[in-house]
Amino acid sequence: MLFPTTIAGSLPKPHWLAETEKLWPKWRFEGADLDRAKRDAALVWIKEQEDAGIDIVSDGEQFRRHFVHGFLENVEGIDWQLMTPMGIRNNRYVADVPTVTGALRRTRPVHRDEAAFCRAHTSRKLKWTLPGPMTICDTLADTHYGRRADMAMAFAEILNEEALELEAAGVDVIQFDEPAFNVFMDEVNDWGIAALERAARGLKCATAVHICYGYGIEANVKWKETLGSEWRQYEAIFPALNLSSIQQVSLECANSRVPISLIGLLTDKQILVGVIDVATNAVETPEQVAATIAEALKHAEAERIQPCTNCGLAPLSREVAVGKLKALGDGAALARKYIA
Repeated sequence: MLFPTTIAGSLPKPHWLAETEKLWPKWRFEGADLDRAKRDAALVWIKEQEDAGIDIVSDGEQFRRHFVHGFLENVEGIDWQLMTPMGIRNNRYVADVPTVTGALRRTRPVHRDEAAFCRAHTSRKLKWTLPGPMTICDTLADTHYGRRADMAMAFAEILNEEALELEAAGVDVIQFDEPAFNVFMDEVNDWGIAALERAARGLKCATAVHICYGYGIEANVKWKETLGSEWRQYEAIFPALNLSSIQQVSLECANSRVPISLIGLLTDKQILVGVIDVATNAVETPEQVAATIAEALKHAEAERIQPCTNCGLAPLSREVAVGKLKALGDGAALARKYIA
């Protein structure tokens, strides 16, 4: 089937699970009650994705408060009491972040059982997202490793352990989220892609990297206004990324200032074309989605295009997110009809 659809990552937390429309929501429950609520939320979103015509579904990151820190809660060597103010994404905004104070080690599988639960409740392909090594390093303070490259490789080994277990649990696509890839261009080429490949070593399932200019939150929206009329930073990393062992690249194309022609640099990759704008509550029409796919077809073969969301939908309302999922599914169906 042409144009299999998927999402970049997060979906909104239901109001009964956590605070809504927030990137760092507080859970409503604790212990076993929280575990049950998370599974219920994942079931809801699997069904919503299936009903919307999404072909490669995910848990919508219902098991994590935040796409980075939710994974790190089970990693030894991080002091969660030592919170350090730090500029994230090259000082785009400042946040209080936990601090790496010792050697990093995963204390237990993080999402293996949750992935197995989702696998048992859908017959469609299943994607799982993990934070990438560079982005993790850009979301933590460090008093132990000294060099980000060294810390990234330590995280890459931990991510690889997790990814292999997720694959064994039945996950079809493992995606590493690397929004830091559009900020530290030299580092991406020096060690970021190498760390990413280390995280994916030995995987037989499909592998993807998601790079983007971030959620549609106020801090990101203001920062994007400083970038000029075109966001061409990807030109500096796409040639090296195209030579990497990662099979899929996800980036934003809908209502972004990224020239869609840049996907022409990814001649050897499956391309997850962002056709859904996450920085607005306006729900796209199927025709708008199909039009973005048509633009992508000018630069990549139809067989390599997977329509996707620009980024995660977590900060949006559930109603808006459902509408956007439906637009994604219907728009891809319309594009298939045009091709036929």
